[in-house]
Amino acid sequence: MKFQALFFLLLFTCMCLSLAQGSYGNCCLGYIPKMKRNAWRNIENFSNQETDGDCNIRAVVFLMKKKPTQQQQQKVCVNPDEPWVKRLIQLWRQEQSRIAEMNKV
Repeated sequence: MKFQALFFLLLFTCMCLSLAQGSYGNCCLGYIPKMKRNAWRNIENFSNQETDGDCNIRAVVFLMKKKPTQQQQQKVCVNPDEPWVKRLIQLWRQEQSRIAEMNKV
């Protein structure tokens, strides 16, 4: 009887640990310190990660343009409170506005 209880306790613990590890699948767990000067030209889109739900840190997630040699789009996590990140978002938005204006003509 004790062996069965121990076995089920061990099994339950393993299941809980595997579920906890899987909950961070789409979350940033850290930031990169900086990006190259012209990196904003390679940003395709971005999103904000909040601390609600499964994610532990706030972050801006840049989706970079996919290179022909890559299988998936690269995601870059940066600190939303950094001044260079705010400037990068501003530059990207200006470029998107400029492209939208050019497409209207």
